[in-house]
Amino acid sequence: MDKEELNQARTNPEFLSFLEEKEQNAIKSRDIKELYEVLDTLLVLNLDEARINKVYEEILKTAFDNIEKRLSQNKPLILEDEDFYYIRSFYEHAIEKWSLGNYDGAKELFFILTQIIDDKKLIDALNIHLINCVNCVDMDMFYEELISKNMEENENNEDEKYGYFITDFKIDVDDYLKQHISLLENQFKKMEHLLR
Repeated sequence: MDKEELNQARTNPEFLSFLEEKEQNAIKSRDIKELYEVLDTLLVLNLDEARINKVYEEILKTAFDNIEKRLSQNKPLILEDEDFYYIRSFYEHAIEKWSLGNYDGAKELFFILTQIIDDKKLIDALNIHLINCVNCVDMDMFYEELISKNMEENENNEDEKYGYFITDFKIDVDDYLKQHISLLENQFKKMEHLLR
């Protein structure tokens, strides 16, 4: 959308009414995909911050409730359908905590994700996040030191599912994880109570 289209959308009463109705329905039905569509639209249009926060809180409540159910069922999440949005919301919440310097809160969320998802590439990436939270590496340093700046074009659509997650690094992931295996094992023992 260009600037003019954004302005038209922000001032179009029919569209705003449609968006409000979609928002109410998404909140009522607790449909996480719909909630994300509303949130993304509110962000693009740069609408009321309180409204954005309300939708984001609903996303988190919905995700936490559903992840808790999955934990009790011992059923892993996959990067598809509603599961994708549950994982995305947990991940974004962890990143938000990390960016605010809440390393313990972030590492706990990353740990829980490593235990409930079924995707090796993402689990490895989350373990790298977790290691850096344990070591209280601030997010800017993490980006500067470890994140690949020249992320190659995804060769297939399968990789698009990783678009909301940091999974491309300058380092050899397997070597990095091997170097930090004792730290991870120690942290996993300390945090396993979170899964009960």
